Amino acid sequence: MTPKELKQILQALVEHGVSELTLETPDYKLTVRRGGEAPVVAVPQVALPASLPAAPPAPEPASAPAPAREATAKADECSGCVEVRAPIVGTFYRAPAPDAPPYVKEGDRVEKGQVLCIIEAMKLMNEIESEVSGIVKKILVQNGEPVEYGQPLFLIQPV
Repeated sequence: MTPKELKQILQALVEHGVSELTLETPDYKLTVRRGGEAPVVAVPQVALPASLPAAPPAPEPASAPAPAREATAKADECSGCVEVRAPIVGTFYRAPAPDAPPYVKEGDRVEKGQVLCIIEAMKLMNEIESEVSGIVKKILVQNGEPVEYGQPLFLIQPV
């Protein structure tokens, strides 16, 4: 499965409100869940010859990955803030066009339903709207960065 095919599947799940999908082929099994649980992607199931030694277990990380630690630290900076999260996988853009001003800047007041950014997925531009009225305290993603489903994008202090 190519990354493009995976993006198409994820976009279709979002568009049609599907909460779980399992796709099984002779080469791999893919399970994707949306909602309260994190998406799960299964690894290809490949039979190993009996002559190969078993791989040593991977060491468990001592702490959360750096992006997760950064998001947690940034969330701590703004107690009571609402996190606006990416509803889809794609590329984050702060403005509607490269030469246009950004939709919002840190410190701007926003209204519920106001466009905050665009996430491009499969050449489709998806406007991401504010879930609350308030003040943009922190923009957690840089322009042009890839974002994952559920990744925090903005911290907004409700007013």
